[in-house]
Amino acid sequence: MVVVLIILALAIFVLPNIWAKWVLKRHTRGRDDYPGTGAELADHLLRRLGIDGASVERTEYGDHYDPETRCVRLSSDNYDGRSLTAVTVAAHEVGHAIQHYQGYAPLIARSRMVGVAQKAEKLGAVLMMAAPFLFLLTRLPGGLAIVIAMAVISFGTAAVVHLVTLPVEFDASFNRALPLLKEYVPPSDMAGARHVLTACAFTYVAASLASVMNLGRWLVILRR
Repeated sequence: MVVVLIILALAIFVLPNIWAKWVLKRHTRGRDDYPGTGAELADHLLRRLGIDGASVERTEYGDHYDPETRCVRLSSDNYDGRSLTAVTVAAHEVGHAIQHYQGYAPLIARSRMVGVAQKAEKLGAVLMMAAPFLFLLTRLPGGLAIVIAMAVISFGTAAVVHLVTLPVEFDASFNRALPLLKEYVPPSDMAGARHVLTACAFTYVAASLASVMNLGRWLVILRR
């Protein structure tokens, strides 16, 4: 039973990330027939769509859109790359900029919750490590259960954020980026673009499942 659970956990947490990296790498070959790099496409789309105040920057911390600075940030490979992966990732991050510009509610909710969730998750981890010591110090009836409950709430906050992230990512990929890419990418490359967007989405699905399973694990501990 334990072996089955370990295999299941590996399948949920590891395989989606391995597959995503494989798909992204598969489409990183430079394309001379593409009119521009990922950064150039992102900048063009932002100007074409009239998203004033938004910008494009290079980053060393992974591709993302920052709602606070209204900045599309791309890794060096995707910023300078003239490949299917580069332009697809760039279009996806522009999709988030479009969401922000149009006031897409799930994105706004996620942005507000991310800071709280990060602090809550750290607090939960600290509480779980400190729980036996806190119980020994307080010696109050039910003290350990209270601490574990607080940790579960902390992990639960992170799980909610991950779940809210899913519709945000799928919308940015398939409702925003994909229609735009059809205007810039040859029809023969659209299947590859869908693969890239799907691969990226699966990494968020895996993260969400991991967060929910972690919450479930501590709920079981609490019931004991």
